[in-house]
Amino acid sequence: MEANGTNFLQLSEYSFERRFDERGAIAWMQANWRQSFLFSALYAALVFGGRHYMKLRPKMNLRRPLVLWSVSLALFSIIGALRTGSYMLHILSSSGFRQSICDQSFYYGPVSKFWAYAFVLSKAPELGDTAFVVLRKQKLLFLHWYHHITVLLYSWYSYKDMVAGGGWFMTMNFSVHALMYSYYSVRAAGMRVPRPFAVLITSAQIGQMVMGLTVSVLVYQWMNHADCPSRIDNIFWATLMYLSYLLLFCNFFYQTYIRSSPPKQIKKE
Repeated sequence: MEANGTNFLQLSEYSFERRFDERGAIAWMQANWRQSFLFSALYAALVFGGRHYMKLRPKMNLRRPLVLWSVSLALFSIIGALRTGSYMLHILSSSGFRQSICDQSFYYGPVSKFWAYAFVLSKAPELGDTAFVVLRKQKLLFLHWYHHITVLLYSWYSYKDMVAGGGWFMTMNFSVHALMYSYYSVRAAGMRVPRPFAVLITSAQIGQMVMGLTVSVLVYQWMNHADCPSRIDNIFWATLMYLSYLLLFCNFFYQTYIRSSPPKQIKKE
């Protein structure tokens, strides 16, 4: 793959992406990945403690901070999707679908290695999404906080082992978040968004979960081969996670877009 992709890899030869020390990052994660449990516990305490604190207090507006937050995450996700997507397309075109799932090069490739680490680290600050929900006294869905906690735990747990399938998982998440946070940015700015765009985002999330399950099954089938490294416990947690997401997002789609009648206008944030 290295020889076939020489021209592609040279595009980032002098960039910060290529200079990034992925060995140090992986070593740090191997030593510190359990901190994700601490972040998750603090997150849960602050979320539910915050809801109790806000119960008898007026909701906060926070429009400007929310716009800035959403735009920042949208830009991060868009760039991440473009960079990891270009690398995954390179692997697909040069080595095929199976290799795109099994190859560990995503974790140390000149373009993708920085974005793989940025992705897993970003799951900690993304917990801040819920602060806006709590302080603005919006409805807190189980799907919302469950998704934040489990993605953080699984991402940190998996990165340390450079398991097969990671390139697909991260690229899909970057891409869906690029759409999602762009949508949140527009709504936070007070602009109306056509209902079909919200339907598109939830549909993309459901598609991500279907593909995540597919990748997990394929990794399980191929893991006994030397070129498709993974562990049965990792595959189990990935499958359980994606299956639970699929059920929750399908239920959300049904409750929001099928069972309920379409609103006359998109509610402004």
